[in-house]
Amino acid sequence: MAENKLVSVIIAVYNCQRYLAEAIESVLAQTYAPLELIVVDDGSTDESARVAKGFSGRLRYVYQPHGGLSVAVNYGMQLAQGELFAFLDADDLWLENKLSTQVAFLDGHQQFDMIFTHVKQFYSPELEQDIKTKYTFTEIMPGYSTCSLLIKRESFFRVGTFDVSCRLGQFIDWYMKAQEAGLKSALLPDVLVKRRIHDANTGIIKRHDRSEYVRFIKASLDRKRKKGIL
Repeated sequence: MAENKLVSVIIAVYNCQRYLAEAIESVLAQTYAPLELIVVDDGSTDESARVAKGFSGRLRYVYQPHGGLSVAVNYGMQLAQGELFAFLDADDLWLENKLSTQVAFLDGHQQFDMIFTHVKQFYSPELEQDIKTKYTFTEIMPGYSTCSLLIKRESFFRVGTFDVSCRLGQFIDWYMKAQEAGLKSALLPDVLVKRRIHDANTGIIKRHDRSEYVRFIKASLDRKRKKGIL
């Protein structure tokens, strides 16, 4: 590209001081430029603020009273200046060529609105063996999640921001709406994201709460019926 587009990267954090520095470092180590990194502190009561402020001058740190992940990410997007959006959970990691690979693909395939990559899941080093045995997973998998996503700004807002009423799986709800809106996505074969498995994963803590997913599916079906698609 003659001139690289600015990528806005948003990390929402809530009481994740153990892993936040590694997540931030994986963004700042990207081979792609230019990028802006916005860390939204969702009312953390641990040392997350201190960790983020330790990178002063290399990111923008903002604080909000605890309102939930969707509220925090939406706030970050309000502040973002980039033509492209990317997101990272405070406990996960990017490989250094994540953004450069995705932007290059998007530049050569402008028909797509958003690009996903594959994800490698890994046990966090501090996990004891007896805890590891409780959680089994597929090591390499398609990364249909925010942490893998790179999306055009205007495409994202064609769908709208994340539903702040969602307690779990807000991206699933958003992605269903994106598909209904006709957004086009591509999945790269490259493994460019590392998802950390630890004893405080939201998906693990709330793994038995599937009522949200049922609600998303019903809402999607209702929208399609209203439009006469079904």
